[in-house]
Amino acid sequence: MIRAVDGWAVDHGRSDVIAQVGPTRYRPVALKSFAHVAYDVFRDLQKECRVMVCHAGMGSIITAMEFGKPIIVMPRNHKLGEHRNGHQFATLRQFGDRPGIYPADTEVELRALLERVDDLTAYPTLNTIASDAFVEQLAEIVHRPAKTSKIRQLRHFLSGKRAGEPDSAGLR
Repeated sequence: MIRAVDGWAVDHGRSDVIAQVGPTRYRPVALKSFAHVAYDVFRDLQKECRVMVCHAGMGSIITAMEFGKPIIVMPRNHKLGEHRNGHQFATLRQFGDRPGIYPADTEVELRALLERVDDLTAYPTLNTIASDAFVEQLAEIVHRPAKTSKIRQLRHFLSGKRAGEPDSAGLR
């Protein structure tokens, strides 16, 4: 992915492409790259960018939606040893048809999307704060008393205890 983006940047004389690059022997020619930056610095770069290009990590996809950025997603390919399984392809299948998310399974597809980078549009910005109704509904679920399992009810019954008497776990 980095090689493809760097090649595109070289071909188009772009010096404004910034990348966080994992372990690799490839040394970008045109990209400004780094291995790691502080979280806040990285988020500022994401806020300022025109388009994000990433692997299919949920954090990247959600961040692009939160900041209203178009995102080109190229999953790590487990068949090439880039990841342990195909979960990034599964993630892309779930999210790849949403507005603002542009899937690229190959470097050729990635380059084709970069050729139209100025035409890519973003998903409508996500609200980072949940509605009061959602929070109340979630709180109700979280604070709802746990149901006693059928096995626990059967054990309670077989122990000879009456309904309402606590068992050894203190459940009634």
